[in-house]
Amino acid sequence: MEKDRRQILASGVALGTAGLLAGLAHAAGGDKPGEKKDKPDEGVGATEDLMREHGVLNRILLVYAEGLRRFRSKEEVSPEVFHHTATLVRKFVEDYHEKLEENFIFPEFEKQKKLVDLMATLRRQHQAGRDVTEIVLRNATGDRFGKPEARREITLACEAFIRMYRPHEAREDTVLFPALHGLLSPKRLAELGEQFEKEEDRLFGDEGFEKTVDQVAGIEKQLGIYDLNQFTPKLPLR
Repeated sequence: MEKDRRQILASGVALGTAGLLAGLAHAAGGDKPGEKKDKPDEGVGATEDLMREHGVLNRILLVYAEGLRRFRSKEEVSPEVFHHTATLVRKFVEDYHEKLEENFIFPEFEKQKKLVDLMATLRRQHQAGRDVTEIVLRNATGDRFGKPEARREITLACEAFIRMYRPHEAREDTVLFPALHGLLSPKRLAELGEQFEKEEDRLFGDEGFEKTVDQVAGIEKQLGIYDLNQFTPKLPLR
């Protein structure tokens, strides 16, 4: 009887230990044999999804800034740098990311009469951004790109784009998106996240976000601004 009791206790300890180890492995991202691995972007919430897309926009702003620097210093820069970047802005930022905000996020605040002035400003800036992108696309073509007036229009357009979108996205990240958590339930936010992923797949195919990041990285490499370490300040500063 005592022997049986000890065996039962030992079995319980073994099972408990196995369960604990399995839980730790799961928390650490481990997978069971034969278990299908999740896609990297599965389970991403609505606000996290939008904020990581702001990361793409930030890298685009850096590309525009480098293109403008080359204009000023009379260094070589191809029209494709501006045209390809503006095309990414049109497809990923304006026709996807901003449409999500306009169709799903802004209406939630407008229905409840929250941050109404901010919503109006953000909508106006979205349209202004589209107008500016059109200027870049129109001028960043082979024949027109070499003309001084075209380069001037691109310069003014990119400067305006950078100046507007830095505070625009910062206000969304620090005011709009945090306020959304007080407006919608966790369940509704999760539903929006799933809806955003479906829309991303519909427009860009599987791993659309990752593909867009790769395209931006390709432009960064072309301009020589991909290596993150080059932006580390060297001390002492002079």
